Amino acid sequence: MLASGPRSVRPPTDTIAAPPFPARAEWLNSPPLSMWGLRGRPVLIEFWDFCRPNSLRTLPYVKAWHARYGAGGLVVIGAHTPGFRISASRENVRGAVERLGVSYPVLLDSEFTLWREYENTGWPARYLWNADGLLVDYHFGEGGYDETERTIQDLLGLDSEPLGAIRPEDEPTAMLVVPSEDRLDPPWSGAYEAGAAWAVLEPRQAGVTGRLTANGQEILVEHAGAFLLVAHEHHERAELAIELDENVVCEAICFTPGTARG
Repeated sequence: MLASGPRSVRPPTDTIAAPPFPARAEWLNSPPLSMWGLRGRPVLIEFWDFCRPNSLRTLPYVKAWHARYGAGGLVVIGAHTPGFRISASRENVRGAVERLGVSYPVLLDSEFTLWREYENTGWPARYLWNADGLLVDYHFGEGGYDETERTIQDLLGLDSEPLGAIRPEDEPTAMLVVPSEDRLDPPWSGAYEAGAAWAVLEPRQAGVTGRLTANGQEILVEHAGAFLLVAHEHHERAELAIELDENVVCEAICFTPGTARG
């Protein structure tokens, strides 16, 4: 199935107010924040999971917006809501935030409290609120980066060139092919269709490096996370052959989309 690149969506009205952050939530990189306390500044909230490849592929844009527009008033907040057992560990999230270079505030939404307030449905998802705490833009999944950045600029009274696409499949005109569904149970090996294949892994024992072999290539597993196994130039039909040693736990095999061949 072909699909054009995703688009951000403007809400039908500007009267949707931001839900409050959970009062007892734990925060990384920041003391506890409140939406009321952030009034006067636009706020971008990104629901993500460090073990989900789609979140990792969106992360460079979110980090870049924080770097480009934070000094001008934009507040970027990552709401980390776990989609896997591995990513529900607070220690794993802390390690991932440091390893991935996430410097903006991260709310640990481990109980899906904020997720339910937003009636959110998947990862990643981003919501952009104006200085009055009203929704002006939202987007589900990858893509729509130009639209989000231009809306950020509108809120800040800026006008400059957006970042541009990091990958060919991020281009607004890209034709993407829907990949295979994630595998949440063995067997991990087998046929698939995608632009890339990933594995959600962690060492069985902390401090002990595990090893995975994917199509003959060895991958060291020193921490919990999503590991890229195979990447294709375009959407491909292919076979995945995986071998795990006893020091690796695999929770899922995930697939991300690729562009259709011309």
